[in-house]
Amino acid sequence: MSDLFWPGDHRAGDLMSDEALLRALVEVENAWLTALVGNGVAPAEAAADLRPLVGADDLTTIAVDAEADGNPVSGLVSLLRSRTGDTAARWLHRGLTSQDTLDTALMMCVRDVLRRVEDQVRTQVRALQALIEAHRDAPLLTRTLTQPALPGTAGRKFGVWLTAILDAAETLAALPPIPVQIGGAAGTLAAPVELTGSVQAARALVTATAGTVGLAASPPWHTTRATTTRIGDALVTCCDAWGHLAGDLAIAGRPEIGEFTEGGGGGSSTMPHKNNPVLTVLLRRAALVAPGLAATLHAASAASIDERSDGAWHAEWSTLRTLSRHTVTAAAQAAQLLTGLQFHPDRAAANLVSAQGILTEQETMSRLAGHAASPDYLGATDILVDDVVTRAHRYLEGAHS
Repeated sequence: MSDLFWPGDHRAGDLMSDEALLRALVEVENAWLTALVGNGVAPAEAAADLRPLVGADDLTTIAVDAEADGNPVSGLVSLLRSRTGDTAARWLHRGLTSQDTLDTALMMCVRDVLRRVEDQVRTQVRALQALIEAHRDAPLLTRTLTQPALPGTAGRKFGVWLTAILDAAETLAALPPIPVQIGGAAGTLAAPVELTGSVQAARALVTATAGTVGLAASPPWHTTRATTTRIGDALVTCCDAWGHLAGDLAIAGRPEIGEFTEGGGGGSSTMPHKNNPVLTVLLRRAALVAPGLAATLHAASAASIDERSDGAWHAEWSTLRTLSRHTVTAAAQAAQLLTGLQFHPDRAAANLVSAQGILTEQETMSRLAGHAASPDYLGATDILVDDVVTRAHRYLEGAHS
């Protein structure tokens, strides 16, 4: 995919694209039909592989037809029924509702997004570990409210960024298994129970379908939308972390400060001397936009009514797609930025030396305590860096276990 409105969107590739959603929709219908046959609900002659029957050439037709019913599932089911045998057509989609198919397909797409983001986060963690190892004790001025504060080290700065990224990683890891959403027309499994003759058999269809599409079996969550808001919040937490480090770099990378530069940078269409911190800028963009998208998911969740919402459910789809693609793009940009980031210890040391009054607090504390000032004023910096490095090792070891 390409998107002139969002430079870098190509990094998300096919994730959450129209093609990816269409494939997932067909996979859900195929898995349900397979479960019906496999569990003896539908006759053996209803078996069919639906996946080759619909492709990218059908996207426009399905998208246009979606307006008539307010979602793309009805048109897709009609198309599939027209392209398969009579028995398969009669059993196709029976027991499902459009929300089941669409919610479950979206969760399949989101699962792939989360895997991609987690891969990029691991790259970021390794890059920050390398920066700490290379520059741990290098002097670096700390700043509060944009002004010189106290002496610090590059290792601690990298450790703060690493903490934010590990917090985001743990938020992703804490997400419950991504679930299917199958409940029938009103979220009660009434049709599957009627088809199978028992609640247990109906639930077995849900479990079989979940296993086929690679999601977790789950009770219906038609209008209880914490699944989507949790995912949105986890993606925003990632963007928050990247926005934090990008904000620091936007300041410290200014030529008059010169403590960091991006590996590469971008040019200007009119000023040849420019070396713009493009990745930094694009990460800040993502961090600014992401919270509003998650807020839309929460607003839609709060507006859920009855057994299928009149607009709130519909508002989730493109919002989740946009937030997901923006986060995948930012994840790749953050990994590239940190992998190629250049730290300039000479400039950092010079900025620290030129700062005025940064030892005043130490002088006050030492006089109050009645002893000579310590040779440095770094407090628990070493231990704090050790702690986050240990945490990073545990995270990476857990990711490979």
